[in-house]
Amino acid sequence: MWTLGGVAVLDTAETSAIAVLFPAIRQTFGLSLSALGLLGAIVKLAGVVFGPFWVWVARRTSRKGVLVVACGLWSGWGVAAGFAQSFTQLLVLYAVLAVGCAAADPIVNDVVGDLFGDRARGRAAGGLYALLVLGSTALLPTIGQLTRLPDGWRIGLWVLSGLGVLSGLALLLFFEEPPVGGKRPVTRAGDGTWQAVRTVLKVPTFRLMLGSRLLSGHLLVLSFGVVYLVDEHHFDNATAALVILPFGLGYVVGALTGGVVGDRRHARDPRSGRIKVLQLAQVSFAVVAFFGTQFDWGGIGVFAVFFAGMGFLQGVNPGVNRPIVMAVVPARARGVAFAMYLSVFEGLVWATYQVGGGYLGDVFGLEAVFLVGVVGLMLVNAAYLTLLYRCYPRDAARARDDAG
Repeated sequence: MWTLGGVAVLDTAETSAIAVLFPAIRQTFGLSLSALGLLGAIVKLAGVVFGPFWVWVARRTSRKGVLVVACGLWSGWGVAAGFAQSFTQLLVLYAVLAVGCAAADPIVNDVVGDLFGDRARGRAAGGLYALLVLGSTALLPTIGQLTRLPDGWRIGLWVLSGLGVLSGLALLLFFEEPPVGGKRPVTRAGDGTWQAVRTVLKVPTFRLMLGSRLLSGHLLVLSFGVVYLVDEHHFDNATAALVILPFGLGYVVGALTGGVVGDRRHARDPRSGRIKVLQLAQVSFAVVAFFGTQFDWGGIGVFAVFFAGMGFLQGVNPGVNRPIVMAVVPARARGVAFAMYLSVFEGLVWATYQVGGGYLGDVFGLEAVFLVGVVGLMLVNAAYLTLLYRCYPRDAARARDDAG
């Protein structure tokens, strides 16, 4: 589990680094804010295409082998991106790097579903994402400080990519892949990828969870948070990057708390416990985001407190929504489900938010974008999740029957 988490940490850090380094990159190449949206969108669109591809390869070979190659050795492309001499070169090389990083989310979540039973999946998913963000939180502010050096953003990419290669080697040496289905092994023979896609799309709860991703406005905070502080409140890049630490620490505590609370609520109320926790997290995030992004609080310290709160509430989600998905889809199709949920659907939504946030930020300012895209959409999302109360108990029961 620790080795698996280490790979996820480096993959997340590599694909998130652009948001931290962008103000320095913008100065090097003379870019507008919309370029950040384009970079983020290209990364997510690469995941849309290649997340399912890596799952397809893993279903025919091994999940461990795919993670070693795609999430470890592939990090060498990040070194090449650090040598980019134009924005076009950076865009292309970073997109190639994202092709490999696309393997992590769906395959790692698939493996977690096999390592743990339904009653412990919230704590497992929460612990994994806590480790993921704790590692990223330790790395990214340090990487942000490198922007004080001439071309420091290049050094940042080189450091992250080197660590990514090392994580792949550690996975090769120390990780033992569990059987598909965990303690109740199943075979994927005869269950083609497209058949698995049809299987998971027949599950009403899964379709609703896909719809919820459309309303995940909190994704904008991590992508544009540092740039928001630079543009709207005139902090320098290195100072603005300091909020990543409290955001990340808040996320870690939230992930651990969300997993534990979600599991306990599920044990007491298997029909709707996790849904209630998820809704409460969405409403609370909207409230904290409103006060944290719509007022000028002066020093970076107050903003850091609000970013910590947003990090905490965003961290609650993985320990709750991942177990909901795991509970309603058959084990043999779980990898495909997470490829659709995290790579395809979330990738398309995030790419849309990245491009839209960048262009709208140029026109209206990021403060207005955060009001509508973060605060407003999170409240709508909380109301939308009410639809789960009817179908989730039925779908979870069917999945248990399928597992025997």
